Amino acid sequence: MSEPKPPRRVVVYCGANVGNNPAFAQAAKDVGTELARRKIGLVYGGGGVGLMGVVADAALAAGGEVIGVIPEALKALEVSHSKLTELHVVPDMHSRKAMMLALSDAVIAMPGGFGTLDELFEALTWSQLDYHRMMCGLLNVAGYYDHLIAWIEHSVATGLLKRENEGLIVHGNEIGAMLDTLSTRPFPLAQKWMGR
Repeated sequence: MSEPKPPRRVVVYCGANVGNNPAFAQAAKDVGTELARRKIGLVYGGGGVGLMGVVADAALAAGGEVIGVIPEALKALEVSHSKLTELHVVPDMHSRKAMMLALSDAVIAMPGGFGTLDELFEALTWSQLDYHRMMCGLLNVAGYYDHLIAWIEHSVATGLLKRENEGLIVHGNEIGAMLDTLSTRPFPLAQKWMGR
């Protein structure tokens, strides 16, 4: 286990749509506001639409640092946010994901679609392989991720995921408690290929 440190910046993965449950947008506001209140910078996908736009607007309104990273091809589609602390325009999705992680100390995934899960599982895989040592949080708003959490537990039960590596991801439904956990929980160093 490595000693935990409070994050300076957190990358938040979330949908480019707001979804049909008002709890999602409320949670995005809460995340942005709480990050700013704790003086933790927000790193995100750079869009001004969907839950991405909501979390960025909330952090900015509360005086927080907000750094966006968006691929050139999506700059128009996701209507890049015009009032960020910093906006990085990168060539492609691979560059986007790598830069977002490089700028961050921890990960939080909110409700989202394929892109959100792609980003989350790449971050988890990189942690598992010790490419970085970032804890990942799954903000389970209104039970959105109940089935995913059950699948993770099933993967451990069937021997396809090490129990220690399950500890790379924490889940809960309240942003304050999640940030507390991400700030205090030691990073498990059980690597995939170490045969433990």
